[in-house]
Amino acid sequence: MSKMGETPIGVTLIGEGSAPGAVAAVTGGRVAVDTGDRVEVYEQRAFLAGVRSVSYGLPLPPQAKATLAPDGGFIVAEGAAVRAVTADGSTRWRLPHDPWHGGNRAPRAPGFPAVSPDGKLVSVLTPTLVEDDSRAVLVYDEPHCSYGRDTLLILDAASGAIRGRRPVASVASGLTQHWHPDGATLVVSCWTAWYSWSTWWLDPHTDDMAVRGGTTMREVRGSLPASAQVLTIRRAESIAYQDDRDELALHDATTGDQVALFDLEELAADPDSDDAYVLDSEHVLVTGKVYLQGRPPEIHHWLFAAVTLQPLGRLQYPGSVSKDVTPLGDGTWLTRDGGQLHHWALA
Repeated sequence: MSKMGETPIGVTLIGEGSAPGAVAAVTGGRVAVDTGDRVEVYEQRAFLAGVRSVSYGLPLPPQAKATLAPDGGFIVAEGAAVRAVTADGSTRWRLPHDPWHGGNRAPRAPGFPAVSPDGKLVSVLTPTLVEDDSRAVLVYDEPHCSYGRDTLLILDAASGAIRGRRPVASVASGLTQHWHPDGATLVVSCWTAWYSWSTWWLDPHTDDMAVRGGTTMREVRGSLPASAQVLTIRRAESIAYQDDRDELALHDATTGDQVALFDLEELAADPDSDDAYVLDSEHVLVTGKVYLQGRPPEIHHWLFAAVTLQPLGRLQYPGSVSKDVTPLGDGTWLTRDGGQLHHWALA
């Protein structure tokens, strides 16, 4: 165990209670909770005070992924379509597409749609069937389906009209999208089996979504508030030579150029890092599972200085904590332990 990052940092419990599912999004003074077959919306202040009164909700088809839009509606990614749904449950528009890869399994979208900060645009990833197997990147036998590269679409949030499109070098099983707060840049990370993550910085306001930069083996995790910097994480996947590094990095939000880096092995010999979250303009929270000799593995949370990506210390919770974290954008965050939800702030 390294002593770096082991300075104790106190936390304060400012609220707790139960939650019916995973807190999936926080926007516009509301909280969206995904229960698996339904997404429910709560008033944020009441929810954090322990009042679990649902404002409205939406039933979800199996394996669908719903994003809460600023206008209170939802954008839902399904196995073979994307649709916009109003808060009262009516469908505003529906865009069908080829079924997602999965062979004889039920097709499922690899990630959530992403709505631009002004609520006017939606970015979605769609699969692409091809007729010629020689042009395919991925082929399933049962049923026989041949897939080319996925396609990223920019849609008009009000009508569903396609405003831009770009093929991307992925046949994605995982997807993370992040709009920079100024809306001028979209960062898209796709995970493809045997190839790890590919990440691109795109201009969402051009017809072909011009690529401004890119990186590999890193997933976008968010932006530093009021900053031109984007956070990514690299997780060792052992699919390339000497692929044993877990790293945090900061990138220029426009070009993708790397401006800061931290090797997470400096925290522990085998941190098995799970994730990184932007808490506010000054702090990043990193979770990791640490293996201590003769003891069961433990989940640790470390606090980092956001601008330099240097560890400030380890958060000292009054009990054990899981890796599940939901930043609330004000420097506080939620953790889950089974059905229990805890609201924390720095002491």
